[in-house]
Amino acid sequence: MINIDYMINDEIREPQVRVIDQNGEQLGILPTRQALQMAEERELDLVKIAPQAKPPVCKMMDYGKYRFEMAKKDKEARKRQKVISIKEVRLSATIGEHDVEVKVKNAVKFLKDGDKVKVTIRFRGRQISHSQIGLEVMKDFFERVKDVANMERQPKVEGRSMVMILSPKET
Repeated sequence: MINIDYMINDEIREPQVRVIDQNGEQLGILPTRQALQMAEERELDLVKIAPQAKPPVCKMMDYGKYRFEMAKKDKEARKRQKVISIKEVRLSATIGEHDVEVKVKNAVKFLKDGDKVKVTIRFRGRQISHSQIGLEVMKDFFERVKDVANMERQPKVEGRSMVMILSPKET
């Protein structure tokens, strides 16, 4: 939603303001009361759009219509944006062939949906001393999904885990 709150009409306390009419033409520096009266005659609101300027800049507009238009634009922008989430696939250094196939199938589904996939191997006990086995499992996993995935981050050991991040290939 709109998070900018403008001062309108009687909320404007400055003695003089620079006034712009609804067509964008400058009317010059006027006393605030006179600017408010002109806006009322045109059935518009006087909105302070640049409070930091000296004197502050105010524009005559239909504020209700303006807020509606901004809310509509905001909603459209949210509708168009793509939220990328990261899905995780956990493997082990001693994973079986069928289990790898199931994990590959899930990862491919996530990648086709446009999500990133974080592939993790958790080393237990003394497995950490044989991290090259985990690296081989990761390389094999990537070979199976490389037609739909790009390797965004190479397999890297972090504590007792090895992590690789895959992103969907652009089509």
